[in-house]
Amino acid sequence: MKKILLFALLCMTLLALGSCGKKDGVYFFNFKPEIAEKYEEIARVYEKETGVPVRVVTAASGTYEQTLKSEIVKSDAPAIFQINGPVGYAAWKDYCLDLSGSELYKHLTDKTLAITDGEGVYGIPYVVEGYGIIYNEEITDKYFALTNRATSYTSMDEIRSFAALKAVVEDMTARKAELGIDGVFASTSLKSGEDWRFQTHLANVPIYYEFLDRGVDLKKPESYASVEFSYSDGYKNLFDLYINNSVTDKKLLGSKQVADSMAEFALGKCAMVQNGNWAYSQIASVSGNTVKADKVHFLPLYIGASEEEAQGLCTGTEGYFAINKNLDADKQKKALDFLTWLFTSETGKAFVTEELDFIAPFDTFDEGDKPKDPLAREVTEWLEKEEVYNIPWAFTVFPGQNFKNDFGAALLQYAQGSMSWDDVKNTFTRRWKEEAQSVLS
Repeated sequence: MKKILLFALLCMTLLALGSCGKKDGVYFFNFKPEIAEKYEEIARVYEKETGVPVRVVTAASGTYEQTLKSEIVKSDAPAIFQINGPVGYAAWKDYCLDLSGSELYKHLTDKTLAITDGEGVYGIPYVVEGYGIIYNEEITDKYFALTNRATSYTSMDEIRSFAALKAVVEDMTARKAELGIDGVFASTSLKSGEDWRFQTHLANVPIYYEFLDRGVDLKKPESYASVEFSYSDGYKNLFDLYINNSVTDKKLLGSKQVADSMAEFALGKCAMVQNGNWAYSQIASVSGNTVKADKVHFLPLYIGASEEEAQGLCTGTEGYFAINKNLDADKQKKALDFLTWLFTSETGKAFVTEELDFIAPFDTFDEGDKPKDPLAREVTEWLEKEEVYNIPWAFTVFPGQNFKNDFGAALLQYAQGSMSWDDVKNTFTRRWKEEAQSVLS
């Protein structure tokens, strides 16, 4: 009986140890819902190769910061999470481990891209991305072939300013029946939580030019504690071009999601849509997609700034990996081991370039490791053009999600005709100052 009891206790102990080992893997809190399934696949392959489980949890669109606040204080807190630039670090610095001695940081090609504080490194960028106006060359070529068009432009290569873009777009709208489209632009998604392309990405351009005029140092938050939104007229001009030449009436844009606009583009209902290189997989996966891979291209976000003929795409990153410094050393090591595997091993790198479609900023990638998708390749081509200046991501210092949400809500009211543009501008500057004071205090 004693032997049976001892054997039973031994089995229970082994089972407990086994379950603890399974539980004690890597908890990865993912920022990007659009690639959640791919990260889950990566986790399965990593566990198969190493025996270490990775649990991927993804926040719903627009709820990352809010969800992280509840997850980070749990006993089983994330080991890997993401911060959104300097502002993100300011909010989460009490949880960020110094990564200056990590192998991943050593492989970072441009160390200035990292989030630093003194001698410490607290956020490592994992992807360089770009965004602008995506256009379907099949449709634009069809327009340029029209003998009755009102413009003299002959290809999209000649569209190098807002004035040129406006002329072509409005003439395409007048001839949309001949072109077989419902509108030039896809729906401007202004539903709450789906408006990030406009309350953040589009706003990056006027703020970049304002910061340039003022000589703002992005590493000194006090230098951008308030803004004038001095290029708001330029923002308004491009935003108006979107909503006035759209497949959807501007009063109905409050119900539109990003997926709606990407489907409209994929199905050939429109010629253009604002988004980034990450959108190609979404376009290609739409049932009935008509867009050919060699016919999808980028155009910069022109707002009428001086010398914009040399303007390129908005390129940068808002994604920085951080490791939870409040966990034990074993969990931290497992987390770093997983990230290092992802960006240095042949298996991991294949996922990065072929599944995630990342332009990875690490020296472990060479020419043969470039992403296969056409929009990611276009971003690399724009980055290599010597005659243009690409616009960095100034929105990484936008003061917070509440500011963005309030600006997005104001944009919707403007589109619906219930708010003046002056009130939109005032909302932008007032909420920026209020949120910045909250972050800096």
